Amino acid sequence: MSSTDQRAEPPAAADAEVPAEHEVPSDLALAAEFEAATRDQWRELVAGVLRKAGREELPDPVEDALSRTVATGVRVAPLYTAEDVADLPAAVGVPGLAPFVRGSRAGADPESGVPGGWDVRQRHAHPDVAVTKEAIAADLENGVTSLWLVVGEGAVPAQELGAVLSDVYLDLAPVAVTGGLPAAEAFLDLVEGRDDLAPGGSLGLDPLAVHAATGEPQDLAGLADVARRATAHRGLRAVVVDATVFHDAGASVVEEIGCSLAAGVAYLRALTGGGLGVDEAFGQLEFRYPATADQFTTIAGLRAARRLWDRVGEVSGAAPEARAQRQHAVTSSVMTTKRDPWVNMLRTTVACFAAGVGGADVVTVQPFDAALGLPDSFSRRIARNTQSLLVEEGHLARVLDPAGGSWYVESLTDQLAQAAWDWFTEIERAGGLAAALDSGLVRDRLAAAWDERAKRLATRAEAITGVSEFPNLAEKLPAREPYAWSAPGGGLPRVRAAQEFEALRDAADAAETRPAVYLATIGPIAKHTARATFAGNLFQAGGLGTPSGDGASGLAGAGTTVACICGTDEDYAESAAALAAELRAAGATSVWLAGKPDLGVDGVDGYVFAGCDALDVLRTAHEQLGVQA
Repeated sequence: MSSTDQRAEPPAAADAEVPAEHEVPSDLALAAEFEAATRDQWRELVAGVLRKAGREELPDPVEDALSRTVATGVRVAPLYTAEDVADLPAAVGVPGLAPFVRGSRAGADPESGVPGGWDVRQRHAHPDVAVTKEAIAADLENGVTSLWLVVGEGAVPAQELGAVLSDVYLDLAPVAVTGGLPAAEAFLDLVEGRDDLAPGGSLGLDPLAVHAATGEPQDLAGLADVARRATAHRGLRAVVVDATVFHDAGASVVEEIGCSLAAGVAYLRALTGGGLGVDEAFGQLEFRYPATADQFTTIAGLRAARRLWDRVGEVSGAAPEARAQRQHAVTSSVMTTKRDPWVNMLRTTVACFAAGVGGADVVTVQPFDAALGLPDSFSRRIARNTQSLLVEEGHLARVLDPAGGSWYVESLTDQLAQAAWDWFTEIERAGGLAAALDSGLVRDRLAAAWDERAKRLATRAEAITGVSEFPNLAEKLPAREPYAWSAPGGGLPRVRAAQEFEALRDAADAAETRPAVYLATIGPIAKHTARATFAGNLFQAGGLGTPSGDGASGLAGAGTTVACICGTDEDYAESAAALAAELRAAGATSVWLAGKPDLGVDGVDGYVFAGCDALDVLRTAHEQLGVQA
């Protein structure tokens, strides 16, 4: 008998005994043994925690104490349930179909043909043709799928556009240009007569963005003529609605979307008025939005923008397939820092993640050194690899609209859509975007939005790692070649979140000897270390050194006349007033205390504490130390 014949027959499946631990009930209810929790029960628990933390007066409902503002008129709550999105499913749809909340495509990008992901676009602005050609070659060989060229004075010369792109297979790599009509004309002349141009490119015309940036009205009459030339090339769009100009002026996502809708409608009027059909006009627009490290607001903002543009198309009579908004997301310049620029890698990674999850068709990650000058090969490599890792190794693009169905994201998408539509209609009632720019309506609205955010930045409620928190006074910044071109001025301002703190750092660095605040500690290190660390972190955010010592003994050797007392409330009650007097006797002209003002210590000029206006404290300390602004 063979060995095969000797093997026992397996029991029939029907006769097999299933171990008890593997038995699966026909009706599986998660958490079935627990009673369902209610929102009121959750509120009671939250209130208890807040009272233990010292909050005596609580709002009604209590979750308002934990909510925060993410955009003009939009606040997010700490808890979302199915109740918050009960009436939203009809407004969400499915990927690739109107209203396009869940994405403008249901697979590969129909324009660029990029499968299972988005178009990875890298920007180039170096005026040296040889340098730009080399950088372009490296990008295209290592994961970049399309190019974005800044054309004009101080950037890529318009007359050299052919030379810059001489080694690029234009039938494979879409090209987008920025630089107004001269750039558009130069590119159209370059591709004249070709019928194999890779779809997904753009001529970058955006006269209203120029109007916003310069304050000078622009003529939209010629857009239709350029658009007709663009239609000769499959997938080439003539117009970009660039919302980053509003973002760079301090807008929240509500203003960005509202202004972009108003600009898009103005361009539709110009294109259809110039003879293009409605669907043709829609097909000539691409929208450029900033992506920030506030990932959920970025995700919801992109989803809301597509929903609203679909509504514009519906009202305009455009076919459903023409109403899908093509989105180019660019990591935010406002969030980019000059100080500790390496942290920008983390910011752009989160922003890129949010852009991909939010359904952007094209994504550009700005190099981490973008605020310092022209990027080098290493920073460009990191920028493109950020996208490659998310797509190829993180498999981020395998799921369409991965945030869809989240109660939080769906609710936030709806809130942003409602607020942005209100702002858009206000602009339209004012006569359109051009009129709203000329009247100051847009400037005032953006200034108000920035003022609100500036308060959060000043108090460090919105912390900037490496700048307003955890600064490194010993850092050595990488040297970068300065930009030869500059953004136009005269219109809306340009802001960065870190600019005020970095200005203070620059002033302190320029002093012959680094100005300092002496940290006068009370008691053993275990008692004073928390507040000494806090105070040191705060003063260093303004570029000030923070030598420390026991009491007033180290003031003379610290080389400063400004001190900050650091200890516990108990120690303050016993000896802070006496220490303040000792510090003044030792030469201190100003004395701070790490603690809240209600401590009321005699002899103290000011207080530093969590939530204080850090910028005000630092400016005052600079004045006390004679630092030149």
